[in-house]
Amino acid sequence: MDRNLALELVRVTETAALVSSQFMGRGDKNGADAAAVEAMRRAFESVNIKGEVVIGEGELDEAPMLYIGEIVGKQNHDSMEVDIAVDPLDGTTLISKGLPNVISVIAIGEKGSLLNAPDTYMKKIVVGPGAKGCIDINKTPEENIKAVAKALNKKTTQMTISVQDRERHNDIIEAARKLGARIQMFSDGDVATAISTCFEETGIDMMMGIGGGPEGVISAVAVKCMGGDMQAKIYPMSEQERKRCYEMGFSDDKLDKVLFIDDLAKGDNLFFAATGITEGDLLRGVKNLSNNRMKTQSVVMRAKTGTIRFVEAIHNLDKSDILIELMNKYEVK
Repeated sequence: MDRNLALELVRVTETAALVSSQFMGRGDKNGADAAAVEAMRRAFESVNIKGEVVIGEGELDEAPMLYIGEIVGKQNHDSMEVDIAVDPLDGTTLISKGLPNVISVIAIGEKGSLLNAPDTYMKKIVVGPGAKGCIDINKTPEENIKAVAKALNKKTTQMTISVQDRERHNDIIEAARKLGARIQMFSDGDVATAISTCFEETGIDMMMGIGGGPEGVISAVAVKCMGGDMQAKIYPMSEQERKRCYEMGFSDDKLDKVLFIDDLAKGDNLFFAATGITEGDLLRGVKNLSNNRMKTQSVVMRAKTGTIRFVEAIHNLDKSDILIELMNKYEVK
């Protein structure tokens, strides 16, 4: 795929981040999500791809969505055919409360490269490059923590495990405490946390837990671009979710299957882009500047080369027709 596509994707996540950032701390998570979704959909109109959304917010989510099966991009005769995984606003509850680590993300791959995961829960383990090949989702949290610590040449007391703050993760928390590991809780937005395992400066050695399936595929693309590792299992938490899995072709046998990182994201023609919306461990949030300008920070990655670029941009809102229209539409009165 054309490497220039990387910067086109950044423009899409930037647009979603800029428009939805107006909702920071306003207590309206659905309004923020609607703004991000429409901004991303409109920004895709200028990207020369024949894109099909294979990972979207999904029909189980009552919020607005870029739905599974939606066609985006210019759709020209010379446009590349690609699979797209999107989360226009990863951390809807976080942005409504003005909390950190809200991002807008896109992952793209060749047709057939991204797992069409059902919009249900997924069990996941994510580690950075130093622990690649050392995890086993069928083993206990204690066994995995020990294995990763050994790979990183650390004592278990020097490990930091990131876990979503949910009761369903009590076994992980208890195992980490038993080994003396540090625990970093997060409330929402597990894509940003998964990515953080691959940057040593974040101090996060591994992420474990049960979170969104769509977010798992998006995370897998970024982790693969950075040389990290991930294992997962589709993990429906209700009869409604199990039915959704069956509708999308996941039988009971497939639900029990371990999904390795190459099952989630095949090949190396993969791109990932993310833009910070609120301040985070990895990306800075959107800043309002004087004279109707805004500043963003993004990261874009390419699996084929392993290149990771951080992109800072200043946007003049008076010179973009899309931004003028959407900023006015979603201006919080």
